[in-house]
Amino acid sequence: MTTTRFDAVIFDAGGVLVLPDPLVLGPLLAYYGGDGSVQAHRRAHYLGMKAKSDAGSEETSWDVYNRAYVESVSVDADDVDEAMAVLDRTRYHATWRYVIDDSRSALDRLAGAGVPMGVVSNASGQIEAMLRRSVCQVGPGEHVEMRVIVDSQVVGVAKPDPTIFDHALGHFAEFERSRIAYVGDSVTMDIAASAAAGLHPILLDPYDDHAGADFERITSLHDLADELTT
Repeated sequence: MTTTRFDAVIFDAGGVLVLPDPLVLGPLLAYYGGDGSVQAHRRAHYLGMKAKSDAGSEETSWDVYNRAYVESVSVDADDVDEAMAVLDRTRYHATWRYVIDDSRSALDRLAGAGVPMGVVSNASGQIEAMLRRSVCQVGPGEHVEMRVIVDSQVVGVAKPDPTIFDHALGHFAEFERSRIAYVGDSVTMDIAASAAAGLHPILLDPYDDHAGADFERITSLHDLADELTT
């Protein structure tokens, strides 16, 4: 008898498994009066993503994110524009590498319960190698086992185009799409695309920035692990 809603889970990478590295961005923005703490920069990412979604910004447009980010870490008002420009040049694909600890431990719980998992991410060709260092890999290995890791640069299609999921779903062919959860951190990229692909979208919203939204939200991957490992 089915006791859970989902047979498998697919994750976005940025904002769900990893963040732009605050150990790089913290000192960068501290020069402009910004708070250099990891917690401040973690908060800034989700405020940036909220602002990006509210503005309907496309995947390649990050100006709204950058402004929300530097303002969130309390960069001096006179330095906001310069700090935004510096952040934009520094927050590139190689800096999306800071592992979200509670996400990593939740993956361990899900793996221990035998939940099939994968990753589908808009990226720049680096995501599989980066995740393999500290989070997960395809097949057995040092970290958490995934069935597939899809990088948009590699497959040639990116969210919000829902066909990016076609590159992953063949690895979950035994399951109905509606019983596969997709967890992301962007309303415009992740919620919309995964819903259009027939998956069950879930927003990782650790600070309750999207209260009242008409889609499912969780504050941590442990919320999902609690459901799927009981």
